[in-house]
Amino acid sequence: MTNEPKGFSKSLHIFLGHFFVGLGFAGIILPLMPGTVFFIIAAYFYARGSKRFYNWLMNHPSIGLHIRNYQAGKITLKGKIISISSMSIAILVSIFLIGPPLWVTLILIACNLGVSIYILRLKTA
Repeated sequence: MTNEPKGFSKSLHIFLGHFFVGLGFAGIILPLMPGTVFFIIAAYFYARGSKRFYNWLMNHPSIGLHIRNYQAGKITLKGKIISISSMSIAILVSIFLIGPPLWVTLILIACNLGVSIYILRLKTA
């Protein structure tokens, strides 16, 4: 990391990394909130703001493996099942409880299908 930003840019990257780590830990606790996605975003910001925080996150005993697998384009079978299932359940609950207009329902279904296909095409770790 020889091209680390300086000053405000570096501070902003570190702040955003901390913010997304916080959301990631909240996602571990809260149902239907994806923690891993926020840790991946945090790794992106830490990689641009702080080598120390990036290394801490990547070497974290319970989080680092998931980020490294994602960076390698892999996801565990359990991860695929949980992510697709929770996303589909959340969208179905939204559709049936809220009853959005037809066009919103179709967009939700299309997003669910697109993300599911993306997840299924990732290599299984």
